[in-house]
Amino acid sequence: MNRILIIDDEEKLRSLLAKIIALEGFEVLQASDIKSGLRKIETVPIDVVLSDVKLPDGNGVDLTRIIKERHPTIEVILLTAYGNIPDGVRAMKNGAFDYITKGDDNNRIIPILHQALEKVGLAKRVETLERQLGSKYSFDSIIGKSKSVLSAIDEAKKAAPSDTSVLLTGETGTGKEVFAQAIHNASNRRRKSFIAVNCSAFSKELFESELFGHKAGAFTGATKETKGILEEANNGTVFLDELGEMPIELQAKLLRVLETGEFMQVGSSKQTTVNVRFIAATNRDLSNEVAAGRFREDLYYRIAVFQIHLPSLSERRADIEELAYSFLKTCSARINKRIYTISGEYLDYLKQHHWKGNIRELRNVIERSVILTEGTELVADSLPLEMRRLSIDDPSGQKRSNLNLASVEKQHISRVLHSTNGNKTKTAEILGIAITTLYRKLSEYGIE
Repeated sequence: MNRILIIDDEEKLRSLLAKIIALEGFEVLQASDIKSGLRKIETVPIDVVLSDVKLPDGNGVDLTRIIKERHPTIEVILLTAYGNIPDGVRAMKNGAFDYITKGDDNNRIIPILHQALEKVGLAKRVETLERQLGSKYSFDSIIGKSKSVLSAIDEAKKAAPSDTSVLLTGETGTGKEVFAQAIHNASNRRRKSFIAVNCSAFSKELFESELFGHKAGAFTGATKETKGILEEANNGTVFLDELGEMPIELQAKLLRVLETGEFMQVGSSKQTTVNVRFIAATNRDLSNEVAAGRFREDLYYRIAVFQIHLPSLSERRADIEELAYSFLKTCSARINKRIYTISGEYLDYLKQHHWKGNIRELRNVIERSVILTEGTELVADSLPLEMRRLSIDDPSGQKRSNLNLASVEKQHISRVLHSTNGNKTKTAEILGIAITTLYRKLSEYGIE
């Protein structure tokens, strides 16, 4: 139920107004002065305040500013016996929803109240969405308890409140964009735009236009002036993914933005100024790129004020099980399947695999298994065959210590049995063993 607070020192008028509003189905609270009104606002959730302009301990116009500063979603409607333009203008500047004259505008109060409540409802929905997004993109959403991940999170938390440029390094698929979003969400720019751009996705000419915008007629097909990413992200954050792929011709222009906040649109001779924070990511060693002449040294030192290395999945194998269950939950929900557990054998394969694609590759493997699985548990047979083969040996060709001969034999029998559609006689022939031996091994390994 919506809650309305009336602040007015005229008791009869206040009580009459309270009765009228209560008939609309709203809960109504009353206060006779600013002090008691603010006390009620601090102790009870209020949606709309109806306040007289002249109160015993202050002015309703000033009260509006106080309320909006402390509680932005509360709407304030001011009532005055003698309306005047200066007060009305100041009230609206302070955030009042409306400013009406008592007596003359009594028939307007209820319609205006409903309009104010619509705005309150919208503001609350936006606030809820922001909380949900904040939770989704917060540091708490980053999965993992390994020392290397916790260290990276700690560094990112320290960097987040400042406007310092951050460079995220690490292999492809280690979650650099997730970290960038968490840093943005923990900064004072969280209510502004976060725009991610992949520096390897555009040609030099197109990338320049995308980043800086262009004037009409700047090049063939430029029929109208278009804002670039930097203007769209003004007062927010720009995430430059794969920074090492940025054409060297554009690096000087990016450096100028970092140093002065100024740039020129393509085809323009006028400077545009923005206030943007940069977070960049690369899987290259930029110091080597500088030495090779492919990356500007001055830009490197400017963008890498605060470097954070994100560990590969091979460096944080202790987190694989938790990550796998997280991806299982989201993939099962999206594909509308009820899969709740992961077999121990399946997890063994995951922990033994050399994840060149890191977290991104793990997520893709889990999604593939969810699609193939008919039951309620992910089992090893749903893994890609090449992954099961590669997991038996590490890149150097050495046997994994936790994959003993019995495990390999069980996997081989299961695959052959599957290839013969469960024909045990044919399976025994292919394996070169007696049918009685096959039945014994099936029983021993618990193979159905």
